[in-house]
Amino acid sequence: MLSELENNFSVLEKKILSLYKSYRNLSEKHAELSDELQKLKEDYAEEKRRNQILVEENKELKLYSAISGNAEHNRLMKNHINRLVKEIDMCVSELQNNGL
Repeated sequence: MLSELENNFSVLEKKILSLYKSYRNLSEKHAELSDELQKLKEDYAEEKRRNQILVEENKELKLYSAISGNAEHNRLMKNHINRLVKEIDMCVSELQNNGL
């Protein structure tokens, strides 16, 4: 009876040690993956920022091209001017509504 209990205890102890090793390995892997995730998030944010800069530069280049007389971009220039005029009209209207 005592021998059987000792065997059961040994088996239980081995299983506990095995689970503890697995837990440590998984904890280390989790820490590594968390670090990698954080780095990927930072890289994504940086790439998103770079993309936004390129989009803005592209818009500016098209606008400069339209200003310089490039026929392809005349419509772009007209649309840009129309947006600016609408924005100015809204500002003037807002000023008039505020009594200034």
